[in-house]
Amino acid sequence: MTRIAIPTDGTSVSDHFGRCRQFTIVDIDQGSVVKKESIKNPGHQPGLLPAFLKDRGVTCIIASGMGNRAANLFSQAGIQTVVGVYGPVDEVVRHFLEGSLEGTGEPCPGEGLGHGDGDCDHEGR
Repeated sequence: MTRIAIPTDGTSVSDHFGRCRQFTIVDIDQGSVVKKESIKNPGHQPGLLPAFLKDRGVTCIIASGMGNRAANLFSQAGIQTVVGVYGPVDEVVRHFLEGSLEGTGEPCPGEGLGHGDGDCDHEGR
């Protein structure tokens, strides 16, 4: 089984994974969604979210933007990252299931510009 986390605001992928309102957690088994739930974001602090999501069995996070430091922390926690993904969560999950999900793979444009302090605005994305 694969458990993915998608930082979510409303019904769409959040522009900033650490500041999302909630995470949509999707359990996938044999190519089908078997469970989907939302959990509240516990807060934005360096290193908190990789441990929080790992403790909930997440194996992959799909996000719009993420800095290199965060991506490395997720990797160290054994969580695969897919970044540069935007749009409605249900559409993202469908593309994931179809094997057609494509992210830009680019780190957050705020990297090195106070990103760790939450100053990243993702150019209005």
